Amino acid sequence: MSYTRVVVIVILSLVTISSTGCFSSHPKNIEAYLKPRQVNVTAGTYVLQPPDEIEISCSKVPEIDKQRQRIRPDGKVSFESIGEIEAAGKTPSEVSNMLRTKVLELYKLPGNQPVDVRIVVYRSKVYYVLGEVYLPGPKDYTGRDTALNALAGAKLNPMAWKQRIQVIRPSSDENVKAKIFEINYDRMVAHGETSKDILLQEGDIIYVPPTILAAIAQVIEEFARPIGRAFSTVYIVEKPYGGSGYGGY
Repeated sequence: MSYTRVVVIVILSLVTISSTGCFSSHPKNIEAYLKPRQVNVTAGTYVLQPPDEIEISCSKVPEIDKQRQRIRPDGKVSFESIGEIEAAGKTPSEVSNMLRTKVLELYKLPGNQPVDVRIVVYRSKVYYVLGEVYLPGPKDYTGRDTALNALAGAKLNPMAWKQRIQVIRPSSDENVKAKIFEINYDRMVAHGETSKDILLQEGDIIYVPPTILAAIAQVIEEFARPIGRAFSTVYIVEKPYGGSGYGGY
């Protein structure tokens, strides 16, 4: 089969796929996602894991006040005066209560909450932005990340198909299919239609596909690259033996 015929078949296939809907999204799957304004998800419900970093506020105990601790691979943080605390698998408020108990064994402190813990670096959980963006890859998950924020931060490139962006929620159960639906980034930005902006969860995948023309160009480039290399190799091999090759011959 000739190179030209292969390219034509691939182009026709891409056009056919685009006209019939090239993705396996299901509009009803948006029901599996939470809308940012309809749910109160805060850092207080975030479950700590290595290597998240926390900061302690306890103005009455200078030894631990303003200390930053990165959760170690064993799940613990440690302080010279009060020892080790098991932080992994707990929320900041739970770690705060554990520290409070330890501190009150050594000091008399006023107030019900003399110790406060906050997250300063989110490192243990990620979501992904892939495809036609300038900044692809895993992104730190904070608990308040939305699809719109993620796309704005990843910066869509000119080849992005902004009207057919997919949000994918993988399933840990092999018998349950992943939830997939599309969002129209253009309409969200240009017209303020944020009804499909959703609150991401850990492990979610945002895939930005190429436009049909961009996909065709990529396919043609893939076919043309080895041919171009072959011609380049022939030229390099033959040039020294031509009329103006090496050695002035």
